[in-house]
Amino acid sequence: MQTMTESDPSSERGTAGGESADVALARSQAQMAEIAAQHGAAPQEGKPVVLGLENVAVSYSGHQAVRGVEMNIHKTLVTAFIGPSGCGKTTLLRSLNRMNDLIPGAEVTGRITYHGHDLNAAGVDPVEVRRRIGMVFQRPNPFPKSIFDNVAYGLRLHGMKDNLHDRVEKALRQAALWDEVHKRLRSSALSLSGGQQQRLCIARALAIEPDVVLMDEPASALDPIATQRIEDLVAELKNDYTIVIVTHNMQQAARVADMTAFFSVDVAESGARCGILVEHAPTVELFTRPSDERTEAYVTGRFG
Repeated sequence: MQTMTESDPSSERGTAGGESADVALARSQAQMAEIAAQHGAAPQEGKPVVLGLENVAVSYSGHQAVRGVEMNIHKTLVTAFIGPSGCGKTTLLRSLNRMNDLIPGAEVTGRITYHGHDLNAAGVDPVEVRRRIGMVFQRPNPFPKSIFDNVAYGLRLHGMKDNLHDRVEKALRQAALWDEVHKRLRSSALSLSGGQQQRLCIARALAIEPDVVLMDEPASALDPIATQRIEDLVAELKNDYTIVIVTHNMQQAARVADMTAFFSVDVAESGARCGILVEHAPTVELFTRPSDERTEAYVTGRFG
């Protein structure tokens, strides 16, 4: 992959540190490639397919938001969705556990399978789908309840009330929050910091023992230290869970994702915009040897 664009007079001007813009860009790309390389060249090999997408499209009131998505999501890997705003990343993510069912006018076509079973088939209970495929949203959304009751909420809802305290403790430990809150479990969840609230929401999702965890930009509203804790947590959780994460931060994708899917926007002659999947590959391959020039333009910063 070309890592430096041809320079023009303006690009030769130095940055604040005396380094040309092209050199700074090349350095950043090299660092990102080095980070991405930690995930291996073919992390999906030997991993069962958990979610399969076949010609998936999502529309709102007849207008397609994303179309033609074909990809597999593999067990105990982190898959990142990247791409510019409006390319359908979050829309597609929400289709993976039927959250779009809750939006009037939303329609999903094509086929989404979970361990080979059609998620949208007649008779499939969407509540059970969402128990097995949990969701963590962009902004922390704790309930105005105690820390304990936030984590216990889903357990009670799904009738998982045996050993309730042990289940809550396990989830808080998995979310790396137990040591910080175990002495104030009856305190309001709203008293926690933003980063703690997001980890509490992760604990709430983990408590009901899902198989897959979907994360919609889980660190976008957090400071750098809290963001690093979330990223470290994702790296730990993938030992037990399949994770799909939407992120606008390419460096974050390089750090946390084993596989990365790049989405872009197709603009019709009428001006209608629709998200499309351009490329889905091991993270190191997508960032260093993309097969599509649109991917290269995006990851090298020439298109955003």
